[in-house]
Amino acid sequence: MTDDRTWSTNNQNMTFRVSNGVPNQLTESISPWINNARAGWHAFFVQEQYTRSRLTVQGALRFDRSTSWFPEQKEGPSRFLPQAVTIPAADGVNAYKDFTPRIGVSYDVFGNGKTAIKANLGKYLEGVGVQLNYANSNPTLRMPQTTGPFGTSGVTRTWTDGNSNFVPDCNLLNPAANSAGGDTCGAISNLLFGQNIMTNNYDPALLTGWGVRSSDWDLGVTLQQQIMPRASIEVAYTRRWYSGFTVTDNQATANSDWSAYSITAPTDSRLPGGGGYLVPGLYDVAPGKFGQINNLLIDSTKFGEEYQYFNGLDLTLSMRLRNGLTISGGSSTGQTVADACAVRANLPELSQGIGAGLVGSTVNTVSPYCHVAYGVLTQLRGLGSYIIPKIDVQFSGVFQSKPGALLSANYAVPNAAVISSLGRSLAGNAPNVTVNLIQPGAMYGDRVNQLDFRIAKILKYGRTRTMVGIDLYNALNSNAILTYNNAFVPGGTWLQPVTILTGRLVKISAEINF
Repeated sequence: MTDDRTWSTNNQNMTFRVSNGVPNQLTESISPWINNARAGWHAFFVQEQYTRSRLTVQGALRFDRSTSWFPEQKEGPSRFLPQAVTIPAADGVNAYKDFTPRIGVSYDVFGNGKTAIKANLGKYLEGVGVQLNYANSNPTLRMPQTTGPFGTSGVTRTWTDGNSNFVPDCNLLNPAANSAGGDTCGAISNLLFGQNIMTNNYDPALLTGWGVRSSDWDLGVTLQQQIMPRASIEVAYTRRWYSGFTVTDNQATANSDWSAYSITAPTDSRLPGGGGYLVPGLYDVAPGKFGQINNLLIDSTKFGEEYQYFNGLDLTLSMRLRNGLTISGGSSTGQTVADACAVRANLPELSQGIGAGLVGSTVNTVSPYCHVAYGVLTQLRGLGSYIIPKIDVQFSGVFQSKPGALLSANYAVPNAAVISSLGRSLAGNAPNVTVNLIQPGAMYGDRVNQLDFRIAKILKYGRTRTMVGIDLYNALNSNAILTYNNAFVPGGTWLQPVTILTGRLVKISAEINF
């Protein structure tokens, strides 16, 4: 259950965008915006286990039924919604029903309990909660507002501050382009903003039925081997693949209303190949269709194949020796592959995220990267602990090494640079368009290596046990960069560090048990 209120960040219910201190765009918000929701589910689970000789098999089957619904809600009155709107109670998901199987197998290879092969396969459903389709089917989230669940870019309009007073003097309640007081405001990006009309709709087939709920399959195969008493090594392969993708089709536009264009990356030695390359596959809507929204959320298979999967290999060493030494460490190597290119070819306005983690990509009209798969990434980890006998002094440490941050180069391409390819100005009189100049996964930041260390003395007094310790965080005093400035300006501060690993810290602590 949720009772949410989304508030604007100021009492004007607006935000401004500036370029070199000069306003060029504003965003209007209806504040507060109320979206209250309820979600619930029922589930039954049965399982069985069978053992014969060195083989053990486990099987399970789960039934789920999940729903969501919304109470009566009232929006406004507020600055950009002068007349209050009452939205009656409604159903959302009604209802998802699924059977999901799971199976696990374990085999003692030599019958001595030292070598085991294990495998598992299972289907897992998207979690139930006031989120995703359960929440986004709320009528209040399907009305045109500042932002919504359908990947809209916000209710924006271009703005020329003719009198340089940083106050939009035009009529902001008029959705069409207008001028006043020396200022000019373009047409609003959603002409139905603030009206009691649902411009974000669902295909009814997405809100009910068997096997509709998004899910993933998980396959795992593991080999475990004892290498000595109290020590083992494990090699595990994992594959995960996903289903249940959805897309948003703006039915107010046809494919012919979207014009393809390209831009040329600036020449800059920091870009791949020194820059100067073409970034194709960008789209802009016909000016006559700008601001016309009639979205339908629908199964992506209506437009083409979409897929996403992950392959990973984990190696783990574990040792717990009788002399008090504990060592554990290993590596995780994997790759995510995601593709929505067939869908984008048939739906130019596609706007969604694909992939995950360090290879994620946002696909939209100004981001053509509909396929992501770059290299195989590896993370290393290890920990150790040892208590010196007789003097009861504990030494321990933790080490990790992981790939650096995924880098992008978000370049504000001026309208003048677009015209030569597009053959006209950008729709809505947009002064520029922001394009990532780098294929996701093509560039990563510096690898992050971190070592933490601890030394502690154990003191015993009767039944009281005290541990006094010194912790050394980031013992190597690494200044690895965690986040970068991804706003690209030729010759500017692109890739300048924004946050770095906290410097070496020392902490003294005491723990008393009695």
